[in-house]
Amino acid sequence: MKIDQLLVLADPSWPYLRALEGLSPRITVTTGLTEDVLGEAAERAQVFFVCTSRQDVLRALWRRARHLRWVHSLSAGVDHLLFDELVHSPLPLTNAKGVYSGALGEFALMAMLFFAKDARRLLRQQAEARWEKFEPAELQGQTLGILGYGDIGRAAAQRARAFGMRVLACRRRPELSAGDALVDEVFPLERRHELFAASDYVLLAMPDTPGTQRLMGEAELRALAPHAVLINVGRGGTVDEPALVRALQERRLRGAAMDVFEHEPLPASHPLWRLDNVLLSPHCADNTPQWRERSVELFLRNLERFERDEPLLNVVDKAAGY
Repeated sequence: MKIDQLLVLADPSWPYLRALEGLSPRITVTTGLTEDVLGEAAERAQVFFVCTSRQDVLRALWRRARHLRWVHSLSAGVDHLLFDELVHSPLPLTNAKGVYSGALGEFALMAMLFFAKDARRLLRQQAEARWEKFEPAELQGQTLGILGYGDIGRAAAQRARAFGMRVLACRRRPELSAGDALVDEVFPLERRHELFAASDYVLLAMPDTPGTQRLMGEAELRALAPHAVLINVGRGGTVDEPALVRALQERRLRGAAMDVFEHEPLPASHPLWRLDNVLLSPHCADNTPQWRERSVELFLRNLERFERDEPLLNVVDKAAGY
């Protein structure tokens, strides 16, 4: 389907949007962040490219979009964009799945190395000019359990395999990973406690949906081995944070590495800031210098497919939320 009006919900000054200048001259591109700027274009647009978390603006424009045929999100997570009219619409919603996976896989590997090599101790001893030998651990032969084995989980598995690790995966539909050479065993969600008990490191890479909220709760934390490390690169709401804080304070876990939190920014009064067995990242593990450009490139590839009436990449299951 050929288009003549593209609406971009973004700050017009953002440099990564320059790639849109290469579009066919028959396509009018209107960029902005308010209904005042975008309203008239929304009435003609066949495609929305959403680069903002402003659901209120998207919803207002949706009501005026009589010719809309497709919505694409610059980000991989779409929970902040979903509203009833969009969810129940037959129009496709696509996202940037895959753009962030490599960076988050690297963060997971860094977090495992941080604890295996006791990097906090190294930094402390360096600051104190203290020469004190100890025995760091290896990742080789250790087990990584992944809860939410999608694109991010697989990127982490690929990197863990390179270090000689054993990989266990858990997902709602384990049949989707049948035959995956990166995984030693795939568990259905109801057997997640078995995965936890068998893992030295547990990576959470789940979206924020009604079925995943605080899925990592008190019972799940108690199923982890005392030497285990929990790593979360998915969504903060998937972890029961008060339960995690108790487990860390009581040393029922070796540690945790967190890039996402229930409330962001993480309040300065939050106890996670002051625990010496925690590694904190301010939800920026995937904010590499290239991610926006890569995400725009993905949109442009999808736009070509849309105009050729080919299946779109990364179609979101709007009911599931990912």
